[in-house]
Amino acid sequence: MNNDQADPADLAFLRGAFGVDDGGASALGWEAVRAFEAEHGIVLPEPYRTFVAEITDGSRQGPPEYGLLGLAELPSDWGGKPEARDLARPFPLTQLWLWEEDDGGHEDPEAVLDGVYHHGSVVLGTDGCAMDWHLVVTGPHRGHIWQVTDVGALPFGAEFGGTTAGSGFAGWVRHWAAGKEWFDAS
Repeated sequence: MNNDQADPADLAFLRGAFGVDDGGASALGWEAVRAFEAEHGIVLPEPYRTFVAEITDGSRQGPPEYGLLGLAELPSDWGGKPEARDLARPFPLTQLWLWEEDDGGHEDPEAVLDGVYHHGSVVLGTDGCAMDWHLVVTGPHRGHIWQVTDVGALPFGAEFGGTTAGSGFAGWVRHWAAGKEWFDAS
């Protein structure tokens, strides 16, 4: 997974997976992407960065279930405070945490939980019922996709278990485009 340079094959796949053939009309453009990054003090990981700049900024088709949100959007059922989001602060997790079951070994689990929702990630969309997909933009898991629910958060990708999917945005979309269940590993 290369977060700093987009693979042309990944971009061609992403364009085809979303059926985008509008010459970039549904994309944000580089000026808007750079303005978003400057405003938030981040650099989006590739290939998502090029995807929103050149291909499309959101899509009614998935992934996830209710479609891919635009870069600056949040799900309609977002329970957090949008103004509390700080993308420049690192996403606080590096491993699965089911906060409904334990404190994760954190000294201040409430602060970590707040960070899961508000720090270091853009929300890609929702499967409904508070099951949201995040792309980590800051911290050790930059470029990885996480599913964040009301009971816990887990990284997505074969190296984390539970799925055969590749890591990152392109791996997540490839898995969806292949029609596979999100968690398909036994």
